[in-house]
Amino acid sequence: MKLLVIGGTGALGGHAAIHMAAKGHEVTVAGRNAPHPDTPIAAMPFLQGDYVAGDFTPDRLAGFDWVVFAAGNDPRHVPQGQDFESFLIRANHEAVPALFAACGKAGVSRAVQLGSFYPQAAPHLLAGNGYIRSRLAACEGARAQGRPGFDVISINAPFMVGTVPGLPSAIFEPYMQWAEGLIPIEACAPPGGTNFMSYRSLSEALEGALLRGEPGKAYLVGDENLSFRDYFQLFFDAAGKAVRVEERDAELPLLPDVAIPQGRGNWIRYEPDAGETALLGYRRNDIAAAVREIAAQFGSVRA
Repeated sequence: MKLLVIGGTGALGGHAAIHMAAKGHEVTVAGRNAPHPDTPIAAMPFLQGDYVAGDFTPDRLAGFDWVVFAAGNDPRHVPQGQDFESFLIRANHEAVPALFAACGKAGVSRAVQLGSFYPQAAPHLLAGNGYIRSRLAACEGARAQGRPGFDVISINAPFMVGTVPGLPSAIFEPYMQWAEGLIPIEACAPPGGTNFMSYRSLSEALEGALLRGEPGKAYLVGDENLSFRDYFQLFFDAAGKAVRVEERDAELPLLPDVAIPQGRGNWIRYEPDAGETALLGYRRNDIAAAVREIAAQFGSVRA
């Protein structure tokens, strides 16, 4: 199939693009900026555009059979000086549904929206968190554009773990530097935990949604429920360090409290539906393997 991955120059979309190309699909990546030159994504056709600005019009989307949307906005993408809540409304409440409407008008047959797990896994957080409400609006708004001949499916994913060959990471490079003792922060982690999923598992789930997903369905995907202590321990183990991470009720600079919407000390635990996991065809128990790949790419001591 001729596939467009919007957000395909980033980590999750880029991994999905590489995975889909390996499966024989004709993949084009789209994003605000060209792919990093050191990645396999750089060899793929590139379509420049910003969905928030309405750049992906029906005429530019024409000719694609499938679309994967992996370009969701979060606090990192707010333009300087712009109100966060206003930006979320524009980016997630308005621009995402408009993009999927354009896909339908262009003749795209199937589109998958990659979203966040919070609205499904922890709906009690909706009332107090505008960002999570905006992710729910994007999920619902995208699927509302579906109609006969144009299927829209959502894949809602948890904390993601993984790497794309050649792509820098502002998250996982510091984790490995910390685990190797290059960042002077004690080996401790906040209490609580969440569900984690590897890039590889997510790419498999996205492909499964395109091939077999039920039109209009929002799938809550995920893999392992881990405490933050056990999660960070994987990085020290991959670095070959005989260090035991301690649980400490204090903010960790590498995982600040703002990045834990359920609150430090709390959990978001769930078990993905077994039937849905089988339908989408993604692997489980892949987090340790994903951390070893991170260590191989970013660590000075190779796993």
